[in-house]
Amino acid sequence: MARPSADDRLRRLLAIVPWVAANDGPTVAEVCARFGVTEAQLLADVDLLQYCGVYPFTADVLMEVRLEGDRIWIQYADWFNRPLRLTPEEALTLVASGRAFLAVPGADPAGPLARGLDKLATALGVDADEAIDVHLGNVPAGMLDSIRGALAERRQVELDYYTYGRDARTRRVIEPWDVYAAEGEWYVQAWCHAAQAERLFRLDRIRAVHVLDTSYDPPSTLPPRRTFAPDDDSARVVLDLEPWARWVAGQYPMEAVEELGEGRLRVTMLVDERPWLERLLLRLGPGATVVEGDPEVGPAAAARVLQRYVGSVRTE
Repeated sequence: MARPSADDRLRRLLAIVPWVAANDGPTVAEVCARFGVTEAQLLADVDLLQYCGVYPFTADVLMEVRLEGDRIWIQYADWFNRPLRLTPEEALTLVASGRAFLAVPGADPAGPLARGLDKLATALGVDADEAIDVHLGNVPAGMLDSIRGALAERRQVELDYYTYGRDARTRRVIEPWDVYAAEGEWYVQAWCHAAQAERLFRLDRIRAVHVLDTSYDPPSTLPPRRTFAPDDDSARVVLDLEPWARWVAGQYPMEAVEELGEGRLRVTMLVDERPWLERLLLRLGPGATVVEGDPEVGPAAAARVLQRYVGSVRTE
């Protein structure tokens, strides 16, 4: 669960490539600082480029990565210099996809990718800024900049935060360690003073941000980026899923996934809060059976919902 998703890795790599290619041998440290990755993560990412190209995958159609000392160069294959013939639909898809990569932290909004997208949008006769609006998560205007600014200045932040698992709003002070996009959402990894532990917060669940004057020192080594961070109290739950409920295995982090045959799955997952599991089981209905864990979680939640519904009908 600690490993970044393939989608997150690909988005980051496609933002790194044009920036490095345009900056004529930046240092590895500069690239790591700009894109918020470790040296090991960067080298693992760019190592994939030696396999990137087009058929027949000979040397002239593969990208080249060159490391000399502490500097890195990325060079496009000659094939990429050939003009492409795109249909209007393909070109518009390319503009939209490119703007999504420009939303990745560290991407250069005035770099070669941005300039190329502007030229393509002009050829299509559209205004890319107005016609195409790409969002990573529903984050209020200015919130991302506030948290990034606090991270850069190493200042504590007070949050008004909605905890989805407990269905409750809380106020807490955090020390932001990292801000990143993953699987279509923005996250801030931080030390939480209320929990006295490292916690992960989704930015679209933050109701208000107040940057404090209090400073802090971040750890020298950060935990891996992820979208779910279980704690010591997390409960292990095993569910059997019907074929139409298989999407759960791809939507949420899993400890184990086992094929049961005929399209059914058995999944093992960690759950922080009972209300979250209740909502999931209510959503799945007969599509999920609790194999390990409290078998009354789903029925009890359904009974409460039914009781509320009956009460509201009587009131009306």
